[in-house]
Amino acid sequence: GKDIRVGDLVQVYRAGDVIPKVSDVDVEKRPNPSAPYEFPERCPKCGSQAVREDGDAVRYCTGGLICPAQAKEKLRHFVARKAFDIDGLGAKQIEAFYESDDLRILEPADIFSLQRRDRENFTKLKNRIGWGEQSAANLFAAIEDKRRIVFGRFLFSLGIRHVGETVAKDLALHFMRLNKLLDAVDTARSAAIAWRKADEAE
Repeated sequence: GKDIRVGDLVQVYRAGDVIPKVSDVDVEKRPNPSAPYEFPERCPKCGSQAVREDGDAVRYCTGGLICPAQAKEKLRHFVARKAFDIDGLGAKQIEAFYESDDLRILEPADIFSLQRRDRENFTKLKNRIGWGEQSAANLFAAIEDKRRIVFGRFLFSLGIRHVGETVAKDLALHFMRLNKLLDAVDTARSAAIAWRKADEAE
């Protein structure tokens, strides 16, 4: 990446006619003193290692779902419009359920047990601030309605790195069923392990 520092004068253009991208840095007009930006080695939320892989433009936390920031974002992605698209369960509601003491949603599976847990819970969702009998009923109905969705949307909802909406659709069209996709992943993993062992033996 480019050596961009605080106070630098930069030239920006629209990459792909959409995304702003820095094309040049005028180092002659750089403030003095200045220092290169130091990217964090650890995630500020969970303390896991933050890495930048070869070819990637970003550094990311390796904590996965143990990182609260990643867990919330994955849940928001899971219910987003192009994924499960669950009416009444947006970013604000995900945040509240994640922080809840009893009706917690920590992973996608918790969404589909929400109504059962609400029935078993002393304080009903309909009686909580920001909710009512109708809005709670609407949410439960929306969740129930999304127990079956198109395979491509399901794959996209998982938030797998490098698997966007288009790749998810292509995978769904090729494999058609989840078990066939998982079999292909297992085959590829076994082949990679065998190749690595053969390479080490040489």
